[in-house]
Amino acid sequence: MLAYQHAYHAGNFADVHKHLTLYAMQRSLLRKESPVTYVDTHAGRGRYPLAGKETQKLKEYQQGVMPLWEARRSMSGRHDLLADWLCALQRAQEGQAGHALSHYPGSPWWLTDSLRRQDRLSLFELHPGEHGHLEGQTWPANVRHIHADGLAGLRRLVPATTPRLCVLIDPSYERKEDYGEVADTLAYVARKARHAQVAIWYPLLPAGRHQTLLDRVRDAGLRKLWRSEIRLHASGESHGMYGSGMLLFNPPWGLDDALTRLFADVVGVWGREATHRGDWWVEE
Repeated sequence: MLAYQHAYHAGNFADVHKHLTLYAMQRSLLRKESPVTYVDTHAGRGRYPLAGKETQKLKEYQQGVMPLWEARRSMSGRHDLLADWLCALQRAQEGQAGHALSHYPGSPWWLTDSLRRQDRLSLFELHPGEHGHLEGQTWPANVRHIHADGLAGLRRLVPATTPRLCVLIDPSYERKEDYGEVADTLAYVARKARHAQVAIWYPLLPAGRHQTLLDRVRDAGLRKLWRSEIRLHASGESHGMYGSGMLLFNPPWGLDDALTRLFADVVGVWGREATHRGDWWVEE
């Protein structure tokens, strides 16, 4: 099934959660000179104009990135990480003086923005329309966009040819089988590349299917798994997505504390009921 298009949800709170986490992981990796292979298994379009017809249909960015953008002056002073992320977000705007938010960048943009010459990035996208958007953009020479299944493509790429590997896995989860397939892919990557750093995004929905992913990963015997979950409200108050989760395999040292402090403040812009919880799902 290839119905999902992320443009309808671009810039929502889950995007902010996912991309702040990814940005923090990448910034940690950049402390060393050795090259990194990055893999984005479900790349989407790369950049989303907020005035686009799809994005305007639901306008989820108005309850996601927009409150953070509007509070950027007061928020930036609390966290260097957030300040740098907001500066990068400003660079992603087209033809603006820095005061208007016209575009929201997807994970391909975030990964490319800090990509060095010695690094490599593979962008997988199976949806033909979404991949067409990727093809229509200009990318550095060390970026590949591939029209293929991202989980299968990731399996073919490991072990990576570079000393380090960083992976983002964030399917739409339209199929309930996705949860188990993501868990199995993580277990495969962990066997082939023990030191890989992997970030998995998952939705919090009333059906609770994300628990299948978490339990299956734990039962695979993996270690060093930290999870971060943001809830906008209690699960029983909505039929749709009420929260966002990130599961990190081999997170950089200290990232758990940094993100816990950061998201404790960030959720404040999304209302009094919004909460963040970070804990070790499986420790070393």
